[in-house]
Amino acid sequence: MTDFNHPPRILCLYGSLRERSYSRLLAEEAARIITDFGAEVKFFHPHDLPLRGRVPDSHPKVQELLELSQWSEGQIWSSPEMHGNMTGIFKNQIDWIPLNVGSIRPTQGKTLAVMQVSGGSQSFNAVNNMRILGRWMRMFTIPNQSSVAKAYQEFNEDGTMKDSPYRDRVVDVMEELYKFTLLLRDKIDYLTDRYSERKEKEGVQ
Repeated sequence: MTDFNHPPRILCLYGSLRERSYSRLLAEEAARIITDFGAEVKFFHPHDLPLRGRVPDSHPKVQELLELSQWSEGQIWSSPEMHGNMTGIFKNQIDWIPLNVGSIRPTQGKTLAVMQVSGGSQSFNAVNNMRILGRWMRMFTIPNQSSVAKAYQEFNEDGTMKDSPYRDRVVDVMEELYKFTLLLRDKIDYLTDRYSERKEKEGVQ
């Protein structure tokens, strides 16, 4: 029997390899906040993840990513905006996660919160494109989102986020992700049960 009394399991993905990565700092701030709400959070660090197609799926970093995705009930995606989109570092992580692994779908039915950082004025290109990705990955992307402009001004030296309307929005997003993950966790099988897939299974039998 499935245990629905455990803390919501949240996976964080971020899109930069820089030593002081603001997309990572934003994800870490979000992780602290949602942990305070009661969630269990894990990170995937993309530093040694090869480009999609360069190595087989059995590569240790690929397996780590797939296992974490399957473990999670919800995810936080955080990327810098580069040339009006998410970074290749971030997209490469999603490219490694297939829609199907045998009978298991690593992302289907999971909740998703999207966030971005920008070096200049506020923009929503990256989060909008991440929403498209979330739909393709068959995830439930929550309505709220976070976009932090001039991110270099919004974090303290220790990496924590300064008190500001931007941080208030991150709290709002994490509260919403926590609530949606709890509300949907025992309804995923019902919500993701599709006529076309039932029909295909009946045809195979």
